[in-house]
Amino acid sequence: METQYCGLLIVGAGHAGSELAIAARQGGWAGRIVLLGNETGVPYQRPPLSKAYLLGKTDVESLALRPAAAYEAARIERQQGAHVVVIDRAAHHVMLADGTTLAYEKLALCTGGRPRPLACDGIDPVHPPANLFTLRTLEDADGMRAQLRPGVRVVVVGGGYVGLEVAASARGQGADVTVLEAQPRVLARVAGPEVSQFYEAVHREAGVTILTGTGIARVECEGARIVAVVCSNGQRLPADMVVAGIGMLANTEIARAAGLADEGGIPVDDLSRTADPDIMAAGDCTLQQHALYGRQLRLESVPNALEQARAAASWLCGKPKPNQSVPWFWSDQYDLKLQMAGLSQGYDRCVLRGNPQTRSFCAFYLKGSRLLAVDAVNRPGDFMLVRRALAQPLTVDPDRLSDESVPLKDLLVAPAAATGKS
Repeated sequence: METQYCGLLIVGAGHAGSELAIAARQGGWAGRIVLLGNETGVPYQRPPLSKAYLLGKTDVESLALRPAAAYEAARIERQQGAHVVVIDRAAHHVMLADGTTLAYEKLALCTGGRPRPLACDGIDPVHPPANLFTLRTLEDADGMRAQLRPGVRVVVVGGGYVGLEVAASARGQGADVTVLEAQPRVLARVAGPEVSQFYEAVHREAGVTILTGTGIARVECEGARIVAVVCSNGQRLPADMVVAGIGMLANTEIARAAGLADEGGIPVDDLSRTADPDIMAAGDCTLQQHALYGRQLRLESVPNALEQARAAASWLCGKPKPNQSVPWFWSDQYDLKLQMAGLSQGYDRCVLRGNPQTRSFCAFYLKGSRLLAVDAVNRPGDFMLVRRALAQPLTVDPDRLSDESVPLKDLLVAPAAATGKS
């Protein structure tokens, strides 16, 4: 089979891959650009799958990242249903599952991640039950939508962002929802106890049953379907649908085989370059050495995927603009928009600004007087102020931070400015 020359070959047509292709063309890359995707259809947004799309408030067309015409106008060739199986770095080519060989000048790996599968007694990983779901793709969401209706008994395993978003959407469809979280509280890995307590209360008020400190012992099946979940404490929960939201695995297999990654991710610098000078990587599959935090981070977020893609494109086009953005995330549940900026790991104090009972407040995470991160609930203005300010080290007065009579912008002062030093 004849080898096809691609110029810039991008593996993965999600947020990172699609953005990299467009940004490279807009930045001046004149050669051929080929965007490989293992799904069919136009590249689409994933965050709405657990929110508006699952609720039936939006349709497939509105999920598109860009219309098909935008790729055609930018002379970006999309190949759908393409699965890369081998990268030959020495020969500068990749091989697809159908035997096609594609040669590249530059290669970008935007392979994303996949949901961690639920493993317990009663589940055959080769032939999983028909009513066991994870949520990553449009096909996953369509399968869930087809079974969601009033009165359906849904057991959600995992009380992180995805699990709680699915719980809120399923409840919005009239389902009977129970969330199982093995940790002592929901959102335990990403938020402080104050925010966890707030969201647990919100879900319970909406009619969701939340069982914390509770894992799964086994599932009971009849034919190809789960009929009950047996918890680690022996409680038996009848179930019509089970949704596992227990984390993500980076898709690093082809990069690992090429000597560019390990199970944790593909290491990249702030221009999204791997150890191979002709290969970049962006998105959920990467481990970036982040200057702001002085360590490697694997961030599962759309904003990070876009920033890494733009950094890669800037380097490709000879106009390098390193990605040094502040990590940020969001989650929509019911009428609440949770926006998070920074990383709270290592904090020793959480300061609340506003009253959670009003469903509008901020939780600030501090280490000493150093501000590390914020969780903002229905406070987009405060979130934007803090997100911008976190681009440099910040010290704050915790007492004044909680005092809403003091303008927030007056508190977000970098140490040098606060002391008068240059």
